[in-house]
Amino acid sequence: MSKTTKILTIQDISCYGQCSITVALPVISAFGIETAVLPSAVLSTHTSGFTDFTVRDLTEDLPEIRKHWEKEGISFDAIYTGFIASKEQLDYIKDIIDSRLNDNGLVFVDPAMADHGEFYNGFDQEFADAMGELCKLGDYILPNTTEACYILHKPWKETFSKEEMLEMAKELSQFTKRYVILKGYESDEKMKMIVLDKQEETIEIVYNDKIDYVSHGTGDVFASSFVGSVMLGKSPSSAAKVAGEFTKKAIEKTIGDKTHTYGVKFEQAIPELYNLLKTL
Repeated sequence: MSKTTKILTIQDISCYGQCSITVALPVISAFGIETAVLPSAVLSTHTSGFTDFTVRDLTEDLPEIRKHWEKEGISFDAIYTGFIASKEQLDYIKDIIDSRLNDNGLVFVDPAMADHGEFYNGFDQEFADAMGELCKLGDYILPNTTEACYILHKPWKETFSKEEMLEMAKELSQFTKRYVILKGYESDEKMKMIVLDKQEETIEIVYNDKIDYVSHGTGDVFASSFVGSVMLGKSPSSAAKVAGEFTKKAIEKTIGDKTHTYGVKFEQAIPELYNLLKTL
């Protein structure tokens, strides 16, 4: 990896609560990669478990920031998108990808808009359809099963069979330039992810030990560590394994602390990243 490798992550800042940019910036930086941020919105807290939170939509800032970067000659080797605040922002983000991504740069799209069968607050099917169009610019897309179902206009259910997951990944291949990382397939004591490469026409299943614990922000922990792993040269399946294990370790650091209900203690798991990268 070049010492000058730069990643831009575009998602919200939740001032309190471990998610989005407050996860992506420290996690990707821990891989030794320079990370720039473009906030889609600023929230006083994230939206899960808090009430009366404040939201500052930054849609109007995005094109002006792009223009300034163009003037300064600022560009990036990868762009990673997460929580996007509005449908209008998706068009601005397409412009940023088109103008600020270096030749042969990579695009990672985490279509962060839904989970557990429901849209996040403020999103709907129209937004999901627009997000599907953004996904088509991605070299890697990382939906969970709920997001996949909305993109594909399929009904969601709590569990999917292996065959259903494989079929869903194949259908999602029309929404990516190359890779689909489909998260959330559970079976026995394992959490399983589907890794599809449409160019090589291969599909792999990646296994991680399952932990019966639900927390806000784990998707951001997974996606950020996946991005960092790929940028350090890991294959998609190896990167998914590293990301799954890192997320599991972050959850393990959090279990037992009943006061920590707003995310996972990923910071305490960061020192273990080196061994994960070395062994997986």
